[in-house]
Amino acid sequence: MTELELKQLLSKITRPDEIARTAAHAHWASLAKPLGGLGRLETMLEDAAALTGTAELAFSRRAVLVLCADNGVVAQGVSQTDQSVTRAVAENLAARRTSVCQMAKTARCEVVPVDLGMAGEPVPGVQNCRIAAGTADFTTGPAMTRQQAVDAIAAGIGLVRAQKAAGVQLLATGEMGIGNTTTSSAVAAVLLGQPVERMTGRGAGLSDAGLARKLDAIRRGIARNQPDAADPLDVLSKLGGFDIAGLCGVFLGGAASGKSGYAESLVMKTALPRYYIATMQVWDAECAARVEKHRKMRAAKQFETVECPLHLENIRLPARGTVLLEDLGNLTANELYDPAGAGENAASAILEGLDQLAGQCAHLIVVSNEVFSGGADYAGDTGRYLKALAQVNNALAARADHVVRVVCGIPVYYKGVEK
Repeated sequence: MTELELKQLLSKITRPDEIARTAAHAHWASLAKPLGGLGRLETMLEDAAALTGTAELAFSRRAVLVLCADNGVVAQGVSQTDQSVTRAVAENLAARRTSVCQMAKTARCEVVPVDLGMAGEPVPGVQNCRIAAGTADFTTGPAMTRQQAVDAIAAGIGLVRAQKAAGVQLLATGEMGIGNTTTSSAVAAVLLGQPVERMTGRGAGLSDAGLARKLDAIRRGIARNQPDAADPLDVLSKLGGFDIAGLCGVFLGGAASGKSGYAESLVMKTALPRYYIATMQVWDAECAARVEKHRKMRAAKQFETVECPLHLENIRLPARGTVLLEDLGNLTANELYDPAGAGENAASAILEGLDQLAGQCAHLIVVSNEVFSGGADYAGDTGRYLKALAQVNNALAARADHVVRVVCGIPVYYKGVEK
């Protein structure tokens, strides 16, 4: 990702959907309980509705991203321990021996430890997205280059995409990196225009002498680098850490990519008839209601919906027109894991179905999920799923006339040109 692409991404992020927030509030108010009786839980769910654009929330798939990185400023004695502790905790995260792992297990939540820039060799079982083997000591110069800050943000965005592609609906975040209370205090002091001593604490329990060294290091780092508070990327690159930059990307990447809306805009430029191939599995009454709602929304745009969670090869269109298939991520998961699906032959079965579908329409527009941009260290069912989807994506890209990557509504053409 370039800095220009990052700026374009930021410009496309929309405000929360207040209509969805109101609908969620009305739902909770309609239940047989005291108004606001669930306190912050209710307002958090209302926030989630506003952020996702729907009051019909589903959080059955959950994950915690723990971003690990080392910080060069540790050389100034700002922490009780050295950088070896970052690696030790990362190893325990990979072995599922930490407190967050136990809490996540209780909450049926997957833990995904990620190396954004730890010192030393990569840790087995920790996803490798490292930008460098730790940042530089910001008391002697910038912690990282400006491009490294952009790369770390891009890595965070890629992590969110990968989790979304794997079906995760709710993400929590965490970080691990000795010295990162120093980097975060320095960044916060500059961005908020606050005195260093007000923004800086004892971390994991520094002594008075240790706290004095920490405050001194931050003041020297700010004086040496002269970060521009009006330019967050400048502040981040000069005083931050790879974990902080990666978390920025995670939060930015949580905004919708916009690919569905862009695909639909392409369809709306074509003549009738228009077909929407819906791939979502209907598991219960809630899913059925959501499907019906979306079907009515598409009908208003003159789409004829064809429900096809499995076996594309069985579709027979009544007339030639434009087909929008959304999306390959759902379809691949269905074919791979549904007892009636193609199983290990999912990729080849989907490609065969797409070939047959292409022969029946004037235009075929397919929405998929990007995979492996957040790293390739996935095992088990998640690894199988991502590899199958990657097979489909690669083969389909080779056959397609146009290949477009959409980031927060920004189309980038890798093949063909926009019409």
